[in-house]
Amino acid sequence: MPRYELDGQVAIVTGAGRGIGRATALRLAHEGASVTVADSNETNAKGVAAEIKSAAGTAHSLTVDVTDKADTERMVFETVERFGKLNILVNNAGIAIIASLMDTDEATWDALMNVNAKGVLLCSQAAAQQMIVQGNGGRIINNASGAGKVAPGRSTPLGAYAASKHAVVALTKQFGLELSSHGILVNCVCPGIVDTSMWELIDREVAQLEGVPVGSVKARAAAGIPVGRIQQPDDVANLIAYLASSDASYITAQALNVSGGMLPY
Repeated sequence: MPRYELDGQVAIVTGAGRGIGRATALRLAHEGASVTVADSNETNAKGVAAEIKSAAGTAHSLTVDVTDKADTERMVFETVERFGKLNILVNNAGIAIIASLMDTDEATWDALMNVNAKGVLLCSQAAAQQMIVQGNGGRIINNASGAGKVAPGRSTPLGAYAASKHAVVALTKQFGLELSSHGILVNCVCPGIVDTSMWELIDREVAQLEGVPVGSVKARAAAGIPVGRIQQPDDVANLIAYLASSDASYITAQALNVSGGMLPY
């Protein structure tokens, strides 16, 4: 595993209690960063922070609602109060709800947009304000999902989820342009079929809709991955660690695929 030497850097990872967020928090800590493990689930956040500490890393857990402006500002404030600064924000918190667009009600739409899009807006605003005050630039890295680039298709009813993730790509590009004069680089990652609890949910609910065995939907999706295996959370964390590093100092406002060859553009 390469080392990008994030010693002395301070990072916040939202949705860090499991899956891609957990892998990212562990990887950034391995690189030497002090990490605020932020999640809506207090137990999960504390568990990941404990994992980091047990590996001789530095971490702090916070229970955070990314849809609440005051809570996102508290997250940044408490991070700076504990570690002295903020250099990296990873907007990973997200939810998925299975429904065709014709069956998507307002509550479903609002929930997806609030967490997946509004959460990125609020957390990025709070983090960028701190980074601007510090005057040393920074990194904001968003998890946009492959659904931020392509429609999931008729057999995967995630239209509203995809709309929220397309919004993340747009937020990434615009924030990248608006914050470039402050040296704050903003990019997003677009994973494919990742072996996480979110895909377990998708598999289970789509299987029920189709009347097929649980496990078959995920297997069908994984069979189409060109590199020949389902994606692991660490595959995404690897790219995030690179984007947080000095090696990525000339990349901003980009949506980078990490999908095993699945995404066409």
